[in-house]
This record gives sequence, structure tokens and C-alpha cells, in this order.
Amino acid sequence: MYIRLSREDGDKQESESIGNQRKILQRYIKENNLTLIKEYIDDGISGTTFNRPGFNELLKDIENKSINMVITKDLSRLGRDYIKTGEYIENYFPEKNIRYVAITDGIDTYIDSTNNDITPFKAIMNDMYAKDISKKIRSVYKEKQKQGEYLCSTPAYRL
Repeated sequence: MYIRLSREDGDKQESESIGNQRKILQRYIKENNLTLIKEYIDDGISGTTFNRPGFNELLKDIENKSINMVITKDLSRLGRDYIKTGEYIENYFPEKNIRYVAITDGIDTYIDSTNNDITPFKAIMNDMYAKDISKKIRSVYKEKQKQGEYLCSTPAYRL
């Protein structure tokens, strides 16, 4: 099972979302009589990049034939770059005989389903969401900058 969250929840040791994703994945594994081989986690890493330690470890285990299935809560947990996400789902996973399941999106490459047919569109929407959020954050920073507001975290000194 692969778990990812783009931003950490403050100073907690483990993000609340990570724990929630884990519960959903564990329930799916139990209900479908699957065997959990390994848990891969990237906490605090954006889905717009695939250079993630947990994901790289997952790829290594695929290459070593240690696993034959990847399960995520939804498609956006795998990635938000629609080209690379599509490359993994449409090419890499099938070439390596890897079954991919995105639970809440109803995607399961093991079965023939219309949900699988709309996967590319969901990947595009996930990519656009990441780009939209990035634009909105930049516009907020730009506006604060124009108003002379402080943009950094905690200052190193106080007056």
C-alpha cells in the first residue's frame, strides 16, 4: 500500500491524513483477503513530483518482483502529474504485471471497468488542481508583498 500527503500536519509525528489513508487501505486489504507485503509512505511530499523516497522504494520492490500490486486511497495519492501518472498506470505497471487499485476512485486495473476508462481524465483533473492551488498561493503572496506584509515564518529576532 502506498500513502502520500503533500503537507505535514504541524509537529505531529505522523499526519492525521496518513493514519486515515492507512485505515482505508487496511480495511480494503482485509475485506478482499489480500496480503500486505509492505507499506510505502511519503509524508510532506508533493504529488507533482515522482522523486519521493517511499515511491522510489516501491519502484525498487517492483523491479525486484517483491510486490505484484499497488493500492492507494485515490489516484491523486499516486501522483498529480497526469503525464507521469498515466505513464505508470498505462505502461509501467502493466509491463511489470502490477495490479493498481485506487479505492475511492473505483480504479482497478485487474478488472475491466468504465472507472478505469476515465482514469486519464481524473489524472488531468488532479494535475490541474495542483497547478490551480499553486497559482492561488502565489497570488496571495504577491498581494501580501504589495501591501508590505511579512511573508516569512518566525522572525529570528523581535523588536
